[in-house]
Amino acid sequence: MTKSNTITKATVAHVVKLANLKLTPQELELFTRQLSQILEYVGQLEQVDTKNIQPIAQITGLENVERSDEPTTQPLTQEEVLFNASSTHNNLFKVKAILKESSDM
Repeated sequence: MTKSNTITKATVAHVVKLANLKLTPQELELFTRQLSQILEYVGQLEQVDTKNIQPIAQITGLENVERSDEPTTQPLTQEEVLFNASSTHNNLFKVKAILKESSDM
């Protein structure tokens, strides 16, 4: 495996933090190992000679089936929307601040 394909625990921990997930140290170790194995396999695929292979988007001949973008159910209640929220305040989602007040004003 080349250096660019190496997944470290720090990288996985960073992604876990960005995704707001909670992993045990054992899960962090497991996912680090699994992601490294995936990249190693992709590295093997990159070595396959595809010079004489015609590029294609798909091989099944199937086409996308689209539907109109309209709601198919009744709107959710506020209680249903907030049911899985990790934090709420006054029946609203509570999130960390992303902007700071400027003292220059």
